[in-house]
Amino acid sequence: MRTINLSSYHPILDIQGHVLFANNGNVVLCYKADLPEIYSLSEHDFEEIHGTWFQAFKSLPISTVIHKQDVYQKALYMANNIPNSSFLERATHDYFKGRAYLRHNSYLFFILPFHKVLNASKFTNPFRRNEKGVHRKLDFQVHEFIDSVNDAVSFINNSRKVTLIPLAEPEIRTMTGFYFNGFNEGFDTDIQLNKTDIEIGGNQFDVLAVNSERCFGDTVQSSKTNDKFTSDDFIFHQGFIDGLGLNLNENHIVNQIVYLDDKQKWRKLLDKKMEELKKSSNFGTQNKVILKKIEAIVAEINEDDTSRIIRGHLNIVFWSTGTKGLGAIASKIKTEFKELDIVPYCPKGEERKQYFLNSYCCFATNFSNEDLYVTDLKHALCLYINNSNYKSDDQGIIFNDRQYNIPVLKDVWDEHKIRIKARNFAIFAPTGEGKSFLANNILRQYFESNVRLVIIDLGGSYSKFAKLYPDDHVILRYEQGKNLGINPFYISGIDDLTPERLEDLAMFLLELLAERQVTKAKEVAIKKVLGYYYSATHSNHSLEGLYDFVDFKKDGLIQELNIDGKDFSVYNFLHILSEYVDDGLYHFLFSVGDDQTYKIEDKRMIVFELDEIKDNKEILSVMLKLIKSAIQRTIWRNRSERGIILFDEFAKQLKFDNVLESVEFYYQAIRKQNGAIGIILQSINQLPDNSTSASILENTQVIYSLRNEKGYDALQKRLNLTKHDLNQLKSIRNNFTGDRKYTEMFIKIGKSSNVFRLEVPKEVYAAYLTDGKENGMIMQIYGRTHNMERAITEFVRSESQHVQNEKY
Repeated sequence: MRTINLSSYHPILDIQGHVLFANNGNVVLCYKADLPEIYSLSEHDFEEIHGTWFQAFKSLPISTVIHKQDVYQKALYMANNIPNSSFLERATHDYFKGRAYLRHNSYLFFILPFHKVLNASKFTNPFRRNEKGVHRKLDFQVHEFIDSVNDAVSFINNSRKVTLIPLAEPEIRTMTGFYFNGFNEGFDTDIQLNKTDIEIGGNQFDVLAVNSERCFGDTVQSSKTNDKFTSDDFIFHQGFIDGLGLNLNENHIVNQIVYLDDKQKWRKLLDKKMEELKKSSNFGTQNKVILKKIEAIVAEINEDDTSRIIRGHLNIVFWSTGTKGLGAIASKIKTEFKELDIVPYCPKGEERKQYFLNSYCCFATNFSNEDLYVTDLKHALCLYINNSNYKSDDQGIIFNDRQYNIPVLKDVWDEHKIRIKARNFAIFAPTGEGKSFLANNILRQYFESNVRLVIIDLGGSYSKFAKLYPDDHVILRYEQGKNLGINPFYISGIDDLTPERLEDLAMFLLELLAERQVTKAKEVAIKKVLGYYYSATHSNHSLEGLYDFVDFKKDGLIQELNIDGKDFSVYNFLHILSEYVDDGLYHFLFSVGDDQTYKIEDKRMIVFELDEIKDNKEILSVMLKLIKSAIQRTIWRNRSERGIILFDEFAKQLKFDNVLESVEFYYQAIRKQNGAIGIILQSINQLPDNSTSASILENTQVIYSLRNEKGYDALQKRLNLTKHDLNQLKSIRNNFTGDRKYTEMFIKIGKSSNVFRLEVPKEVYAAYLTDGKENGMIMQIYGRTHNMERAITEFVRSESQHVQNEKY
């Protein structure tokens, strides 16, 4: 048995920035690879990343060793980035804290071997020089190597798919310590290299490797079909060896090591080897197989000037707390290799020790020819793992990843406009798929991060969620024959009549008059009329007051204000607005009373419930204009304050041109504010196919889509989604059974897209319910307690007790 104490035999001599000087004379440039999210890549994306790696590596100096190391470690989600202040935040934090997942760290090392020697003997002691160490200076050769690697790294980073980040000294030392400490945490230990096993602390290690051309089957490619998500009508892709990455769900390390050799040297050696195999091909089928593969390699070299012959090595180092566990992991890895038509080599004894020790970056130059396969660089790069865990932004809305259902923060506001220029969003899903539930989840988190909400609701989906914040919300509900208490013409004093306010009132009247072609002259004319009215009338301003004023002045108004009759028709004005005054059909909408907009000035959540008029296009259109005037007077006065306006259940109303144009105004006006617009539709076809809708969609850069059994062709066409976007949509699967119920959704932020899950604790689920027996029970408790938090807590407790009673 051999014991290695790292404190006595440390492989690192010095670290300068991200440049590691090893005790054996090697120089290693260390990077962390930031890879795309798993499931986010299409077949074309995999090919593009493969091409990027190839273009970056092919011009590196001869004898360069490239070591890609992907470390997968079982971990528990600590929930450190989840807010933990409010009732629902605490419930979410506690629900997900401690959930198991597989943590992935991907590293890339560029190694300049000592004396450029890449011809190690079969068994090399990697610690043989450690007592004195090989002191290597930053000489011309090292500087030249660093410059070449910098060029390759810049090329990769410019691809925008993969980013290589230089590792800092503490990260390099931590990574080294973890590797040789067997990934044990909380204590330091020694490496026990026995004849039968490798033991570090309580962890047993083993290795499976691809170390010869004989291991490979007929086909190696940049991606393959993902059988889990692929269906009859679409193909979902994954990386060629992704089954050995996150999907393995075990503690393991994937090491992919490439030796960049001299192409001409290998051409001669391969020619010689072919001659030998041709002579001995009659002595066994294995010789014929190897001959065929080498002939293919030589043919590729001769046909492709860009080809680069390499020697390569792939191994999987895996560990468990016992030998029984190791056997189970080995079986899973072998199964994955079998699906790839690859036959792995299982090293034992001294060979296994060498593979484990040489899979550390400083020692990656120690593999002998017997441990390496010979192939083209393009072939070897098909064995790269090009994706990783879902990525959390520093802040954002909590969703769940598709792999482990752990929380993922997505910044769909994008303050610095890195991914999107407009933060407006749309939610698409048929009835019953959870549109309002998803909207509640998004809006609640926005609200708790100090974003002001204005919800124009036609279905009563937000009152329960709002009641969790009794002091911060107001619900303004339309009732038949009554107004909302919003008087757009009310001013508290002459100082309140700013140029901006006058502009807003002018636009309000022009929309009410249904002016199709609003010219600058018409705008000026209506502003003159308004200014005249306010200068002549000092109190009790209203639409009826304005109407009476124009009626009284109708004979001389045009002349007094020096405006053209074609820009302002007095009789057209009086005729159209007669419906909203005196005994007009809709007089109640503007009836004089106390202006109630002051009620919403300090509220951070305002819900307008208009379900009683959802089928009346005239009243609905006017109500939207009134709401718009209230928003402009209160919410949008402070442009530094973030705000969201949501139109829920708006499908039927969007068929009316005047309503659609009112909504378009919000999209235009929101650009000047620090805000966003959200719309919720059952289908994108409910948006008329016209220029107004096109403008709305163009300014909507965050897309949410839930499952739709009828398909997604219209969504793809109207939103110009990619083929992979469509495949992601088709792959959506919900799960409403078991302990972990979730809904899957497609989210596209700018150009990046993926499928996420929405799993919530019972408290959050109860807060978002809008109908059904459970909702009725919660509202019954609320009626008794007048406290929504207490009502939800009581409901959840009673439900949990009911489940326990059923078990026993």
